[in-house]
Amino acid sequence: MQGKLIIFSAPSGAGKTTIVHYLLDRIASLEFSVSACSRPIRKGEEYGKDYYFLSIDEFKQKIKNEEFIEWEEVYKDNFYGTLKAEIERIWKKGKHVIFDVDVVGGLHLKNQFGDKALAIFVMPPSIEHLENRLKFRETETPESIARRMGKAENELKTADLFDKIIVNDKLAYAFAEAEKVVEEFLGQNLNTESTL
Repeated sequence: MQGKLIIFSAPSGAGKTTIVHYLLDRIASLEFSVSACSRPIRKGEEYGKDYYFLSIDEFKQKIKNEEFIEWEEVYKDNFYGTLKAEIERIWKKGKHVIFDVDVVGGLHLKNQFGDKALAIFVMPPSIEHLENRLKFRETETPESIARRMGKAENELKTADLFDKIIVNDKLAYAFAEAEKVVEEFLGQNLNTESTL
């Protein structure tokens, strides 16, 4: 049985990953789609959990073999993509797929899957807020922050192409709204109670 797809996209630092992890804890029928990438593994990351870390040559070979549903060269020799086998793996388990992908990847997926996919754009409260979050991470160089901010300004212009925009000003509200729209799309009324 083919499941549905939930796509979360946003500029880097807007909080989409935090929202996706929250939903994975709350909605049992969701499973995370692990993307492939050609960037080096960062401290604390695991192969197959955070990403499938591939060399540039491995990534290009999989492109040639048409193993990706979508892929993009985000920066020079910095590839990200969704493997067809990853979606099939999750659907075989009878689950719905949730994605944490950049804006271009999110739109590619939405275009391919149409009504089977719900594409959600996570909007930061402001561009300054986004820059501060990237600085706070302490994983970025000033050059990479400048590059990400330039990309973010273009990405924010695509928000209206998504099915739903969630403004991540207060995280608790963003969590609640994300959970509500995802459950409605999946046709579930889980009536989950907080364990806090």
